Amino acid sequence: MTRAATADDQCLDQLIEEATVDAHDESEQAVGFYSVIEENVAFPFRTEVLGMEVSVTGVDISEDDRVVAICKRGRQTQHIDLADLPTPSPPPAGVEWISAYRRWSRGGG
Repeated sequence: MTRAATADDQCLDQLIEEATVDAHDESEQAVGFYSVIEENVAFPFRTEVLGMEVSVTGVDISEDDRVVAICKRGRQTQHIDLADLPTPSPPPAGVEWISAYRRWSRGGG
């Protein structure tokens, strides 16, 4: 049994369409998400990863075409798959693009 699409799902599907409109394959779709996230999300923002507060300073694209968050704590930097990054409260401006990326990366939309 499938659940009915919610207004939130429809909104995310519209963002997915906008991010991937000119893309021909998944690699190009990931680059589309990278671009819209970089342009629309208010970086830096703080979130918690494994119980430690980190500053998310931006995004990058990995060699295997995943959008990753650039997380910094002190002098250490680590890239974390954006789909796995905990959303802080309150969320940063533009967080809907991260939500759309999560939905797309998990096969939704």
